[in-house]
Amino acid sequence: MGEGDEEPGFIQLEFEELSADEMLSRARDFYEQMDTRRTTRHFSDQEVPRELIELAVKTASTAPSGAHLQPWTFVAISNPGLKRRIRDAAEAEEKKFYEERMPEAWQEVLTPLGTDYVKDHITDAPWIVVLFRQSQRMRGEDDMSPTYYSQESCGIAAGLFIAAVHNMGLTTLTHTPSPMGFLRDILGRPFHEHAMLLMPVGYPGEDAKVPDLKRKDLDEVSEFFE
Repeated sequence: MGEGDEEPGFIQLEFEELSADEMLSRARDFYEQMDTRRTTRHFSDQEVPRELIELAVKTASTAPSGAHLQPWTFVAISNPGLKRRIRDAAEAEEKKFYEERMPEAWQEVLTPLGTDYVKDHITDAPWIVVLFRQSQRMRGEDDMSPTYYSQESCGIAAGLFIAAVHNMGLTTLTHTPSPMGFLRDILGRPFHEHAMLLMPVGYPGEDAKVPDLKRKDLDEVSEFFE
């Protein structure tokens, strides 16, 4: 194929090479910004415009995905009555988990974080966003086929969503009620969608607290071969 020829279904990659100094400056700035990100369970009820949630979802949807199937659905809820229903159902499931099903090893690491089955954040935050993973896709009018690498794809999308929320000056929490099937029922999602994360989004409460934690050093989370 000669220069200038176009391959059907492809377009030219738009790429601007930056100087080494600019790359390092951007990398440091982004790391320093993200290093201030913290998860809190204490949210203000201060209003957050819908457009900000839409932009976070659009950012998440730039994530790479298996066969570019984008196997995710972000369901955003601000309706107080619906948030109350979700909280009641989540607390019922979590109470059973904390009192009856939680393994001792799991309880050991959760206790220092101050978590329990009371989930104020679901009703306090102005928005909750539930990420559903699509395990199948429509292929034709009546045929369903599997998606590929949907767990990995949705995990990457969730990371970008969290980064987008922090970048815009808000905070979120990754909540995984156990089990999570009630979310599909309450929100009327199809059988092939599976709730993966429940994320309240909003401003932190005036007296928001976070655990006094230290992130692992680089040499604890990486290894380089040069």
